[in-house]
Amino acid sequence: MKVGKLPEAGQTIIEKNSYDYVPGGKGANSAVALARLGGDSVFCTRLGNDNHAKRLKALYVDNGIDVRFIKHDRTAATGLAAIIVEENGDNRIVVYPGANLNLSNEDIEDAFTCLPDAVFLQFEIPDEAVIAATKFAKRRNIPVFVDAGPARQDYPLDKLAQLEVISPNESETFALTGILPNNSDNCLRAANTLMQKVSAKYVVIKLGGRGAYIYDGKYAQLIPTYEGEVVDTTAAGDSFTAALTLEYLNSGDIVRAVKYANAVGTMVVSKAGASSSIPTAAEVSEFIRIRGIVL
Repeated sequence: MKVGKLPEAGQTIIEKNSYDYVPGGKGANSAVALARLGGDSVFCTRLGNDNHAKRLKALYVDNGIDVRFIKHDRTAATGLAAIIVEENGDNRIVVYPGANLNLSNEDIEDAFTCLPDAVFLQFEIPDEAVIAATKFAKRRNIPVFVDAGPARQDYPLDKLAQLEVISPNESETFALTGILPNNSDNCLRAANTLMQKVSAKYVVIKLGGRGAYIYDGKYAQLIPTYEGEVVDTTAAGDSFTAALTLEYLNSGDIVRAVKYANAVGTMVVSKAGASSSIPTAAEVSEFIRIRGIVL
């Protein structure tokens, strides 16, 4: 829903802007991004047994996503998110998880039969499912990448098995650490605090228009992002972490991966929508070429 400004409590606003019904969700956006950027994307999730599910599954198939491990739940509706986008591109999101909450450890263990090169997770599924996925991955020596949203103060980070990368945005970093990464000192404090809560090789804090902050427990580096028009930030963080994951798997270089992810994020925020705003690998290559970006 596009709005000029948010209404106050008890206030009704007649809005001149439009609304759209678009496929999305953190897991779905990331799965689409991985596929469009050239990865073999295998999506493990639960949908309801409704029209929303049919539309979503068709989107996944159209984008070349492997849907073998998508289960249809007869006891819950397909998840839904209400996204309010202000004129400056900022968004506020309310998620109704629906069938996502019924994703089971058995569903996840079954998905590991595809023999993945990596596991990509986010927090819109039950805590137990995230924890189980990290443990299954550790047993098989598979790297795990986590987009740490939505976050909350009591999230059981200490129960997660070894991660390759954990990547929260600014508000998620604050929720997980109590520190707002609004300057270099606070970025370092927050990253160090997060590193103490979870076993991860890298912490990558997404800082919006300021870029991304990389920390490995000893060294830190801020990678600035690229200039561009901000239309809608929906799916930007999901796409950033997906792009980082794919480029890191290809190169093994976290700095190169973040630079590539910054390019993808810049492209995503320049368009309205969720998964519809995610570029292809060819489009990203052209963006990098035109901008003269050195990865």
